[in-house]
Amino acid sequence: MVNPVPLDAAKGSLEMGTDGVLHLRWHPDVHIEVDDATAAMAKVNEICEHKQHVMLVDMAAVGSVSREARAIWSIPCRASRIALLGKSPVDRVLANFFLGVHVPPCPTRFFTSRSAALGWLAASA
Repeated sequence: MVNPVPLDAAKGSLEMGTDGVLHLRWHPDVHIEVDDATAAMAKVNEICEHKQHVMLVDMAAVGSVSREARAIWSIPCRASRIALLGKSPVDRVLANFFLGVHVPPCPTRFFTSRSAALGWLAASA
């Protein structure tokens, strides 16, 4: 992996793997607001430049995501496929709520297994 790029307010980081997979990691217990989501998507587009990449979003133990932040993630960005990675039932509820209320801009699925998520992302290549 290349060096992680910190997101605004140090709520997470974003890095491009040597395999071409973007890794967005949110820190545990963070509260993601619209500015956080906007900054994260801007960093995704900046790192990808003019190419599309698959993205793994580690959202394990995120405290909360505002309604406005969830809406930002419905806007297309340079991610061509998104795997949401969580561990707890709360993570699953957050992901399912997002997927049920908003239309993701690209194929998006929730996983509790990193290897299954990466396998699904690799299948699109």
